[in-house]
Amino acid sequence: MYSEKVLDHFQNPRNMGEIEGYNGMGMVGNAKCGDIMQMFIRVNDEGIIEDVGFKTFGCGAAVATSSMATEMIKGKSVDEALKLSNAAVVEALEGLPPVKIHCSVLAEEAVKAAVDDYRKRKAGETGEAQPEEKKPEEENV
Repeated sequence: MYSEKVLDHFQNPRNMGEIEGYNGMGMVGNAKCGDIMQMFIRVNDEGIIEDVGFKTFGCGAAVATSSMATEMIKGKSVDEALKLSNAAVVEALEGLPPVKIHCSVLAEEAVKAAVDDYRKRKAGETGEAQPEEKKPEEENV
């Protein structure tokens, strides 16, 4: 059975949808259950997550864990957001059935993927070469 908090976050999800001006996006999925989570963050110049949103295709627990994770990282530094654990999400939701714990793992992974994307984008803005990208002038050398 689901806690009242899980039901509340499922029925009234917080921060749902893609946010304008995001500078980090992570998408993760679970092939076993078919859940897909997309997390969007907008980080200011001081490294604080000033806005966050999510899109989730999945069960009620997936929506609830996504919603709770956004609440837990909003206003935090990216370093603090990286410390978010699936156990902390489960605790904040006052528990999940054992067969739904994987949803909290996806929420944690989505946050980490969004922060990772933010850091890659930021490195690109500062002129540091990213391994997966080639600059046009390098291709002609």
